[in-house]
Amino acid sequence: MTTATPGSVALRNSLDLARLAGRLGYKRYWVAEHHNLANIASTSPEIMIGQIAAVTPRIRVGSGGVMLPNHAPLMVAERFKVLEALFPGRIDLGLGRAPGTDPVTSYALRVRQDSQGGDEFLERFQELLLLAENGFPEGHPFRSVRAMPADVALPPIWLLGSSRYGEALAAACGTGFAFAHHFADYDAASVMLSYRENFKPSVALAGLTPFSAPRR
Repeated sequence: MTTATPGSVALRNSLDLARLAGRLGYKRYWVAEHHNLANIASTSPEIMIGQIAAVTPRIRVGSGGVMLPNHAPLMVAERFKVLEALFPGRIDLGLGRAPGTDPVTSYALRVRQDSQGGDEFLERFQELLLLAENGFPEGHPFRSVRAMPADVALPPIWLLGSSRYGEALAAACGTGFAFAHHFADYDAASVMLSYRENFKPSVALAGLTPFSAPRR
């Protein structure tokens, strides 16, 4: 009978694994967000991203992903702009649509947010993009809100998905797309080919092409 690795040890092991991945030539190392799961210690990807980037010289570090329904878009924008300022050109912002936990824990995460209930991902995603691009129209209460530091662009955005919804949204918005083939009901090849065929470049993500790393 094997003894489970304590969460604190697993987090430190992640730093060692990232160092090894960098030495082996991997281009990316992403960390997840899950809550109230005994076998997963990663609850705060933005903290782990900073720690991993600090002990690796070149590898891109990102979130796989930040579960956007759990967070205010402004906080996500600010945290990842801080990471981008500290580690320019090395940060990826992967966004997920699910809460990454069970319904009760999900409620505990959001109980003090102004949540309307239901699937709020698209609304929060749009708000994040508008904050990043200063795109709110005149007269909107968020028009004067700036995600700081103001002189740093938001890192490249990747949408995570296990369905046609995520693929279609990523293609339409011109973001990167990471397909969860390990638990998806769809064939990975058909989903990624559809993403490639329907991809529409965006002004905010100029230079991004399907199946390539976003370029700054």
